[in-house]
Amino acid sequence: MSVSLALAQAGRKPAGKRPYFLDAEVERVLAITMAAVQELAVARERIDTLERLLEARGIVSREAIEGFIPTAAQAAERGLWIQEYLARVLRIVQQEGEAVAASAAGDLYSEEVAVELRADAAG
Repeated sequence: MSVSLALAQAGRKPAGKRPYFLDAEVERVLAITMAAVQELAVARERIDTLERLLEARGIVSREAIEGFIPTAAQAAERGLWIQEYLARVLRIVQQEGEAVAASAAGDLYSEEVAVELRADAAG
């Protein structure tokens, strides 16, 4: 998968406006936090599994894992992953920025178009 495609897919969103049940700022922080929590929970479970399997089979000790120093290429790959991860975690901020830009450009959400059509049909 290309870098730009991966970053673009990380910011995907459903069509329409985001429903808010709490204050918008609280929901933004909650969405970011829960995205990070979800990513971390999955990663920790997988890491634990890998470490236990490797150690049980005598392949790598946990001490060797702790002392690992990545090569430049490995560090670059990790850096790309971090960018993609942050794009997923902060996607609500990106999407809200895009919504503001679209609004400033005169673009309408599908709900706004439906309201306008109903108003035109009624009037």
